Amino acid sequence: MGIMKIKSRHHLKGSESKKILRVIEPFLEDTDALKGLSLEVAETDQDFDLILLKGRPVFMMIEGRPFFTVRGALEFAPKKRVVVVDSGAVSFIVNGADVMAPGIVDADPDIVAGDAVVVVEERHNKPLAVGVALLPGSEMRGSGKAVRSVHHVGDDLWGMDG
Repeated sequence: MGIMKIKSRHHLKGSESKKILRVIEPFLEDTDALKGLSLEVAETDQDFDLILLKGRPVFMMIEGRPFFTVRGALEFAPKKRVVVVDSGAVSFIVNGADVMAPGIVDADPDIVAGDAVVVVEERHNKPLAVGVALLPGSEMRGSGKAVRSVHHVGDDLWGMDG
């Protein structure tokens, strides 16, 4: 993947911003953090668009639905749709690998296959990656591939700072 390019940026109307924030709200304990935010959409040359807050890419569109970027997960610390991995999995994930079930120590049982999820490491709960669940949360501690990685710490998107 080459350097990610932003093709266009535009501010969202209040009603469009509210629609996106309504999707994000259920993942948070503190929804006040989202009140009155002005969002911008950035179309990229990748297969996802970004949603910028004060120029920072904190949300992204994954399969047509807004979700956190790793930076957004760091900032907002979502409490739902979280998959926790052991320290042995960290180096693979930050290099862009998909998440394999044996490395998972915990997963939100409400996750269904196809959901966007945040992958965090067990020691400090630091977000490592954002991906799409390939299995329901309750089955993630088995074998095989559990999460397809879409974006991870250290990739082009991570390096982008508004």
